[in-house]
Amino acid sequence: MALQPDYRYQTGAPGWGRTATADAAAVDAGLRAYMLRVYNWMASGLLLTGIVAFAVVSIPAIQELFYTIGRTPSGRLVVQPTLLFWVAALSPLAFTLVLSFGYNRLSKTAAQALFWAFCVCMGASLSNLAWRYTGASIASTFFIAAAMYAAVSLYGYTTRADLTKMGSLMLMGLIGIIIAGLVNMFMQSSALQFAISVIGVVVFLGLTAYDTQRIKADYIEYSYAAGTDEAGKRSVMDALGLYLNFINLFTLLLQLVGVRQSDS
Repeated sequence: MALQPDYRYQTGAPGWGRTATADAAAVDAGLRAYMLRVYNWMASGLLLTGIVAFAVVSIPAIQELFYTIGRTPSGRLVVQPTLLFWVAALSPLAFTLVLSFGYNRLSKTAAQALFWAFCVCMGASLSNLAWRYTGASIASTFFIAAAMYAAVSLYGYTTRADLTKMGSLMLMGLIGIIIAGLVNMFMQSSALQFAISVIGVVVFLGLTAYDTQRIKADYIEYSYAAGTDEAGKRSVMDALGLYLNFINLFTLLLQLVGVRQSDS
């Protein structure tokens, strides 16, 4: 029997090499499509959050549901949040718990609906920033945060370095700033708040790079089939993680560089 040439490991040749190359190309195309879907979910969520926040502070009928507004005899603006505001401010935690612990029981449609509801409540909660910072300051800080976020997310997607250890370190830092924030609720220290904001910016930039790499690695490992419930739910959960990183980065940057309202 004549010996035949072995093409198994030759890219583009007949046999296994061509199959492996085709499979790799399919995974790469699927990954790009999946990441685009995740970022579309995240961007749509941020847009909805911004629209809701703007509506709450600019439409009187909606504003009255979330704030009681008045002025002191000296003319200083006094803004008091209503019960509905506190419900909206605390509800994102409940949504996160449901999405995290009830993931396996949720359908794709339910997960997506919870994500939209989460973004609406977050928008109502973040509307209070309009009373504390100038509109120009909020807008400029948003674009600064977006540029920083895009840069580190791109790094997380393209780097060959393993960011797992950095991710663990950032998670420890996150726990630290949460504890420090709780302590500062009683101390009311401006120096501690400044330190929390600076460290927090570093932490959420690091988490953004780590989460981007993790999402990419998870897709390569599991290759969620497009159009399935699992792919739909997974993309929502991944978008939620990136969304939260951006929201926290933005609010912490605003604490550092934001210009406060003159009468707040």
